[in-house]
Amino acid sequence: MTEGVRDVTSGKGDNAVGQAVEQAVEQVGQAVDNIGAYIRSQREGAQVSLRQLAKAAGVSNPYLSQVERGLRKPSAEILQQIAKGLRISAEALYVRAGILDERPASAVVDAVLADPHLSERQKQVLLDVYQSFRQEGGRPAPATPKTIHEE
Repeated sequence: MTEGVRDVTSGKGDNAVGQAVEQAVEQVGQAVDNIGAYIRSQREGAQVSLRQLAKAAGVSNPYLSQVERGLRKPSAEILQQIAKGLRISAEALYVRAGILDERPASAVVDAVLADPHLSERQKQVLLDVYQSFRQEGGRPAPATPKTIHEE
């Protein structure tokens, strides 16, 4: 696959672009290999057969085998079904597949994202506020003005 990239870019005189494209192609290939190996290790750790996981994920045995060997890159939907079959976080698979950027673990973020009573907009606003406080270095918010009470 990278040979074709070299052929296209070699005669253009812009070697930096060719190298960047080559590197991106290589990273995608590594992500596919990594996700397959990760799925296989999780499946074996859970003592689930290839056939059982394929059935749970709604894919064929050969397709899942190809994913595990790094020959196929599954869609986000298939990754979600695989995660469900393995009883692991779909987010972990998305990160391994390069679909999501890895984010630091946080009990607060996890709790907000898991709350079924909040809309997606509310979750995003809460997380934005939380991040802004974290970026301030944990300093408390400015005090609100005191109200004057009549005696």
